[in-house]
Amino acid sequence: MKANFNDLINGDKPVLIDFHAVWCGPCKAQAPILKELAGEVNDKVRIVKIDVDKNPAIAQKYQIRGVPTIALFKDGQVVWKQAGMQSKQQLLNVIGQHA
Repeated sequence: MKANFNDLINGDKPVLIDFHAVWCGPCKAQAPILKELAGEVNDKVRIVKIDVDKNPAIAQKYQIRGVPTIALFKDGQVVWKQAGMQSKQQLLNVIGQHA
């Protein structure tokens, strides 16, 4: 996943990553918000889910301490990161500022 992850975050579009875990209740509640968001912004930003239990090296590298944590990458760099559930409006605002 590491090489693919680097390709992903260095792509031509900003990438919004949902660092989550299958056992996490708030992560499950965040999923429909991200799905709705994807329908509105898929031309501006790519939305990807990464399971921290299956990708511990990536979670450690980006200091993911709790799930859900959502991060926005642009040109391979984290431009925004926030732990906890995020509303669609909060995410739209972040994408508007950085994408």
